[in-house]
Amino acid sequence: MDTTLLSIFHGGSKTYFYSTLFFPREIRRDVFILYSFVRVADDYVDAIPQETEAFYSFVDTYQRAASGEITENVVVDGFVDLAERLSFEPGWVDAFLRSMEMDITVSQYETEKDLLGYLYGSSEVVGLMMARILRLPERADHAARLLGRAMQYINFIRDIPEDLRLGRLYFPMEEFDQFGLSSLDHDHIRQNPEAFNAFMQRQIERYEKWQKEADKGFSSIPTRSLIPVKTASDMYTWTARVIQRRPSIVYERKVKPSIPRIIATALGNTITISSGRASGAAPWLCSRKSE
Repeated sequence: MDTTLLSIFHGGSKTYFYSTLFFPREIRRDVFILYSFVRVADDYVDAIPQETEAFYSFVDTYQRAASGEITENVVVDGFVDLAERLSFEPGWVDAFLRSMEMDITVSQYETEKDLLGYLYGSSEVVGLMMARILRLPERADHAARLLGRAMQYINFIRDIPEDLRLGRLYFPMEEFDQFGLSSLDHDHIRQNPEAFNAFMQRQIERYEKWQKEADKGFSSIPTRSLIPVKTASDMYTWTARVIQRRPSIVYERKVKPSIPRIIATALGNTITISSGRASGAAPWLCSRKSE
């Protein structure tokens, strides 16, 4: 494993990193390649101040690599090789980079439809790429998209203060009036705690709806790969539950599962899924142990 990819992945997401360790070796490397590509692009637009020139240079490097040039950028060249090997649709990558560019040019989304346009590129296409890495049948594509979308939405819920510092809101603006809110600024929230709690419950309900649909695709995933996928999914559900109990916690700390919790959940899933499939049960539909 290239140390550059390892460093990017480990530094970007503990949940994904430690869950990914439970993939078979050949799949694990491909996941590292994919995650490193999307992480680097995301880091450019999430920097304070934004590294706009570096982002557009990254896009240019990708386009040159996709045209057949060896750029000697280990992240980009590795991703282009992965995309060619597994037949990623070029439109998926274009949609991803377009959504990353929206983080430079767009600060809010008026409707859920507008937000879904962003979510398609920023998360759903990543789910589709993961489906190809796992060699899943095309019938799993819908669930793969929904899983990516659901996980991304929990990130939005968890990262409200961080996104506000970046000048962004990732919730339908039309819903603010419905709950009597004018912003998610902490001072405003402290003055309107009940409205904020109701608003957050609505956002978590949206996540739950998408996650429930995504769960239906778990039956298509081979056992060895389902273990890390479900572990990551369980950790996002755990995050949702912590926030649901007391939404204001997002202003106090970044709600993330500990490494021991991630590892323990993965080990528990290893036993539950393996034994459940051996007996013909569907363990991915059971109550989530991590909640």
